[in-house]
This record gives sequence, structure tokens and C-alpha cells, in this order.
Amino acid sequence: MATDSNHYTLSELMVTAAAREIADGEVVFVGMRLPLLGFLLAKRSHAPDAVGVYELGIVRDSPAPEPILTMGDLPNLFRAKWLSDTSDVMGLLQNGTIDVSFIGGAQVDRFGNLNTSYIINSGKLATRLPGSGGACDLASLAKRHIIIMAHEKHRLVPKVDYITSPGYGDGPGWRDNAGLPRGGPSAVITSYGIMKFDPYTKEMVLVSVHPGITVERVLENTGWPLKISDNIYNTQKPLDSELKLLRELDPGGYWTK
Repeated sequence: MATDSNHYTLSELMVTAAAREIADGEVVFVGMRLPLLGFLLAKRSHAPDAVGVYELGIVRDSPAPEPILTMGDLPNLFRAKWLSDTSDVMGLLQNGTIDVSFIGGAQVDRFGNLNTSYIINSGKLATRLPGSGGACDLASLAKRHIIIMAHEKHRLVPKVDYITSPGYGDGPGWRDNAGLPRGGPSAVITSYGIMKFDPYTKEMVLVSVHPGITVERVLENTGWPLKISDNIYNTQKPLDSELKLLRELDPGGYWTK
């Protein structure tokens, strides 16, 4: 089926943006949903030597031979480089092997801290969220991590109600003082744009807006005065070649529709 780079879904745009964050040869701790596809797209396109690490205990240096919807699908086990367990692959985080990981959350603040634990309203517990899983380990121990989430004002907040997965805490020096000498968030990919982090202040900075989205719309849906890059650009649309690969990876549009 022919593809047209002028016709794509928002999820397809976010997946291609995530894939472009992966460099060839990197060891990637692969998350579920959009990050799952983002890694596979990078592997099939510009990063053939990237290695995927999956929380179940799977390590792959070749793409699964058939489309997968979850990391535990049988094609992802077929001829994997390593079939182990969760404790072994989490050990790869501890020894500094993991170059990049992907994380989502219910809240993120201007320093990239993520909350997936509790929502507090008027000083009282309003909602109990699923918790960390392995997200705290990923945010603490990978050489960098990428955040993917919907762009809504109640999600992008000045300060998260609870730090489940640490970003840069309250600013420069926080990670070192907390005993986290490496890592930190490198990008936030949302449904409106892409944010990176100022190397000095560690604050989030808007660097790119998706096609059809204005800077004003991003600011209106962010809970603090988000800083804007002097060199802001429009997110590159998915290429025809990327869409072709992506639709082979997710033929039913399970994650991308």
C-alpha cells in the first residue's frame, strides 16, 4: 500500500520523533506502546546496530521477525540474543550499560520529574496511580531517558505532587547530591511538541512544535511559563519511508490509531 507523508496520525508522528532520538549502536531499554514501535522503527531504519532490552528479560540485536503488540509476544522471543529475567536486565541499568530509556507519566514538571504514584488535591490524596514499576530505576540509572506523554495542562505542572521517577529535582546539582551521577531526561515528546532541557538551569525548553500546533497553544496547555528556544522549529513530518516501515510494524494500527 502506498504511503503519503501528508497523511499520518498524531501517534505516528510521536513514534517517528521518538525513533529519531535513538542513535545507531545504542542500548535501549524499550518501553511499551509508542516506545515499543519507536525502537523497532529506529532499528529498521537509521539505527540497525541498536540493541533492545525489554523488562521481561529479553535482549535483541535483531528485529522480531513478525509484528508484535507487546514485549512478551512470541516473535519477540524467537532467536533473541538473551532470554533471562527482569532482575538480570535491571542489572544492566545498575552497571551503566543502558544508553537510553523511555518513560511516561501522569504528571511531569519543569525539571522533568515524573509522577505515577499520587495525585494530591487540597493537601489530601485524590487519586492513587499505578506506581513506579521499573520507571524509577530507568530514570535514575540510564545514561538518559526520554519522556512521552499527552500534552495537557493538568499533566505538565510546575511541581509534581510526588516524585516517582526523578528528573533534575529542583535544578542544577540535584542529581549529584541525590547520588545519581549520570543520566536525566533528555527530551519530552508530547502530543503538541518536543521539549529539551537547558544544560545550565536544567529547565524544560520548547524546541519544536508539531505541524498545525502553535506556540501559543503549547503555552496555554502548560502549567508554568514554559521557556521557548531561540531556534524553535516545526517537528519534521514522518517520511514516506518511515510510514511504510511503521505500518508494517503495526499493520492494524493497534498503537498508532
